[in-house]
Amino acid sequence: MQEALQEAEKAMALEEVPIGAVVVYEGEIYARGYNLRERASDPTAHAEIIALRAAAARRGSWRLHGMTLYVTLEPCPMCAGAMVNARLERLVFGAFDPKGGAAGSLMNLLCDERLNHRLAVTGGVLADEASRLLKEFFQRKREFTD
Repeated sequence: MQEALQEAEKAMALEEVPIGAVVVYEGEIYARGYNLRERASDPTAHAEIIALRAAAARRGSWRLHGMTLYVTLEPCPMCAGAMVNARLERLVFGAFDPKGGAAGSLMNLLCDERLNHRLAVTGGVLADEASRLLKEFFQRKREFTD
């Protein structure tokens, strides 16, 4: 999760919402990503999507069996859906997102028994650190617009 936090700091340096992600396979970092929605003018350029795309490209397959995604914020429904479709094994996330989280807060897409794949999910890992980055970012945004 420390590595995902470092990715989030990269996003923050670019004035993007500070969310970072890393994909781990067999104990090694396999792919990385951070939020790039503003720079890319792309609503799908979430940290998780970027990391999943990089992992799939590296593996040469969209199936990411045996991989774990670490992300600093509970994923949204789009990202959770991508994790299910990628057949990811596990998700570990930092801060909970009560307004948009699809891993237990608002809904639990990742463990829905109606879907063809489910993930193991662990939330709240280094949540204080992840929350601090988000709070700092939005506090600066509010100060800038006031």
